Amino acid sequence: MQHRIILLVTLLLVPRLSLSQEQPGKSSAAAGRHCIVPKTPQGMMDIFKYTGEPVPLVSGHRGGAGVGYPENCIPTFEHTLQHTFAMLEIDPRYAKDGAIVVHHDPGLERTTTGKGLVADHTLAELKQLRLKDTAGNVTDFQMPTLDEALEWARGKTILVLDQKDVPVAARVKKVEEHQAEAYVMLIVYSFKDAQACYALNPKIMMEVMIPSREKVAEFDALGVPWRNIVAFVGHIPPEDPGLYEAIHAKGTCCMIGTSRNLDRQFSGGKVATIKQLEPDYLAFLKRGADLIETDIPAHLGPLLFESAGVPPSKQDVFYVK
Repeated sequence: MQHRIILLVTLLLVPRLSLSQEQPGKSSAAAGRHCIVPKTPQGMMDIFKYTGEPVPLVSGHRGGAGVGYPENCIPTFEHTLQHTFAMLEIDPRYAKDGAIVVHHDPGLERTTTGKGLVADHTLAELKQLRLKDTAGNVTDFQMPTLDEALEWARGKTILVLDQKDVPVAARVKKVEEHQAEAYVMLIVYSFKDAQACYALNPKIMMEVMIPSREKVAEFDALGVPWRNIVAFVGHIPPEDPGLYEAIHAKGTCCMIGTSRNLDRQFSGGKVATIKQLEPDYLAFLKRGADLIETDIPAHLGPLLFESAGVPPSKQDVFYVK
């Protein structure tokens, strides 16, 4: 608790860059890519073990898209890591020929130059398309395959694989093919899937929805170790402090989502600067959240963590190069 209070006081006193400039924080970005490199599966579990120290990273929803940078796109991932430490949440989806690409929607129209369903196109056809940014502008970027994303992330950051139409067993198989247990986490949407993932490969971490103290007790009875999960408590962050305390007591970090609430005030132009939202984001941390899933990682990461730095216990895993 003392570490958290010190962090919050520091953050409130240090000035930040205005969002009206439409630029993420610069000072650490100039130094290079922000890398998170756990060397083993246990090393990744140690990052998310609750110790009371701040976890100085955000989770970039769909990689952290913006103007010039499409969602679920490797150049976008690179752009995010130029500005902050971030794990990157991405969306695997099957193509017609069984290849797995990284794309959020079932359809192509919103984020690509194509039409129809992803599942009705072969990988070769999908590679002919170009991706659109958040403003609808066509870029030169292509849709990556899951294999390409997994290899890109090695030695750079942690990927969080959502499900879409790719079930647990298929995602576990991909992680194993790339020997990526030390830097890939799976999102699972049921406790049954959490059990299945753990049975298939106990080295793989998961993001599991645990939105209430009742669910804490239910998960506790599964037999899946708490060290294997990050507890996602909701897109509407719960106000019950007992929920965060119960999860922390299990030795696990709590994640909340702001992509559906606070982030939209920024992306929709409802605030002039990100500084105006700082008290609201900090309130989530003060309540007990350790990690924030966000659409704007390149802005939010520096806002929350740049001045605080990396705790000594994590400096062998977090570095800029």
